[in-house]
Amino acid sequence: MIKRRSKLALALVAGLCLFAAAPSANAAEALQFTVDPSWPKTLPKNWILGEIGGMAADAQDNIWVLQRPRSLTDDEKGAALSPPRSKCCMPAPPVIQFDAAGNVKTAWGGPGSGYQWPEREHALRLDNKGNVYLSGNAPKDQMMVKFTTDGKFVKQFGRLVDPLGSKDTTAVGRPADIFYDQASNELFIADGYGNHRVLVIDADSFAFKRMWGAYGKPPEDPLPRVEPAPGTSTNFATANAYNPDMQQFGNPVHCVKIANDGLVYVCDRSNNRIQVFQKNGTYVKQFVYDKETKGSGSTWDVQLWPDRNNTYLIVADGTNNLVRIIRRDDGTVVNSFGTGGRQAGQFHWVHALAIDSQGNLYAGEVDTGKRIQKFVPNMKPVR
Repeated sequence: MIKRRSKLALALVAGLCLFAAAPSANAAEALQFTVDPSWPKTLPKNWILGEIGGMAADAQDNIWVLQRPRSLTDDEKGAALSPPRSKCCMPAPPVIQFDAAGNVKTAWGGPGSGYQWPEREHALRLDNKGNVYLSGNAPKDQMMVKFTTDGKFVKQFGRLVDPLGSKDTTAVGRPADIFYDQASNELFIADGYGNHRVLVIDADSFAFKRMWGAYGKPPEDPLPRVEPAPGTSTNFATANAYNPDMQQFGNPVHCVKIANDGLVYVCDRSNNRIQVFQKNGTYVKQFVYDKETKGSGSTWDVQLWPDRNNTYLIVADGTNNLVRIIRRDDGTVVNSFGTGGRQAGQFHWVHALAIDSQGNLYAGEVDTGKRIQKFVPNMKPVR
């Protein structure tokens, strides 16, 4: 009997050891992020940030931010008034480059000679040739402007003008995001707050290449009218929201990103979905999140986990004030973090994301949020 009990005990111990040694079925999906409240460092020159329009990481893991100085209240920019009303603060330049430690490396931007600066800053992207592309989403921001990384003007596509529509190929329509595809030297533009399409142009000549709407269909203006429920907003974008079966993109088409395998991910923000395409505009599939979300929708920005397979999509949801970690192959939510609030790690309208090669995630907020936060992953990307 004693011998038999000993054998059972040994078997139990062996089983427990095997269980402990074996990786959990969810181990590969344990990606989480922790806020780093020390990033960024205090800004120089008494600067203060406005709303964060766009963000991007460069090849050296510097973080580039396009912020909105004109979104600051008189109270926030008191030192810039004439006469000054307070010691704090001065609006920071629109374009700021931070190093990995959170120090400002370069800062520039604003109206100048030879180009038109956006009336409300939104999208920012870098290529591999030392250029920065940026745009805006104000009513007349029908253009995208190209600069060198030290702020010298290179080229402009479109112009400050009344909307030209989703069929026009000479301008954009309040674009929300830009992605540079090195393989084809093309710019994929989430176009945008005015138009209802993805627009693709050559990164050097700005020549039109192709465009598409939801499900890969030709884009249409205006959207089919959906009457709002009694007592709700009659704003056009809001009235056409909340419908994941909408056959056209709503307003805004808010992000575009390309994975290493060439799939294109597009945020159809007010329709609470991410649609997936091939680079030629062929529709592949879609993922819908919190489809009952109203207001500004649930899919604000996407970043790709920087491993070889881009295993995860990291999705900002500025309405629900959280970030979702999503398995890219099937769209399953495996984790999320964040909640509404003003403390470190909380969000108010998390609007734009950037991610560096080490998997550090950076989040920028609009409305009264007006800040950037860094989140450190609990694992490193495997390349």
